[in-house]
Amino acid sequence: MTLTRRLWGYLGLAVAGAALGVWLVTLWRPGWLMDRRTRDGAAATATAADGAPGDARRISASLFYVAPGGDGLIAVDQDVLYAASPADQARRIVERQLAAAPQGHASAIPPGVTLRALFLTSRGEAYVDLSRDVVTGHPGGSLHELLTVYAIVNAVTVNLPGVTAVQILVDGHEVDTLVGHLDLRHPLRRGTRWVQRTP
Repeated sequence: MTLTRRLWGYLGLAVAGAALGVWLVTLWRPGWLMDRRTRDGAAATATAADGAPGDARRISASLFYVAPGGDGLIAVDQDVLYAASPADQARRIVERQLAAAPQGHASAIPPGVTLRALFLTSRGEAYVDLSRDVVTGHPGGSLHELLTVYAIVNAVTVNLPGVTAVQILVDGHEVDTLVGHLDLRHPLRRGTRWVQRTP
């Protein structure tokens, strides 16, 4: 009877030890024990959560910044995330144009301006709805207003051949002008006369 109890006791300890070992390996297993699919899946989830996949497809787009002399625009090639539809691609281009200028360049867009909406029509016109900051934050002046407007108009029409004109809206409404100089009551065509060639 005593021998049987001892055997059962040893057997119980052995089972408990094995269970503890499995638990420890599962909890603190080194990276080389992890299943490759688990590691890859975790990495993919982390990348998606960051919102910046390293292998996302991009296009090169011509964006427009203030020329060194301040009297025109210059085209600068920038990477922009690819989008399948023309409307989504136009949104990404405008959002990149509204973002901070790359180092060594100055933006024609007042800081803080955001894209509220963008629509494309079957006539090849784009309607770009900007936040009110484009008016309230604008420094004024006819030249600066021209540069602000045509940085956006050119960014869309140069990079999307199907779009021939752009009308700028503010807070969902048509406006006569941004700061009193350029008529915005109708779509504007590409303004190449304001773009200077870089040496």
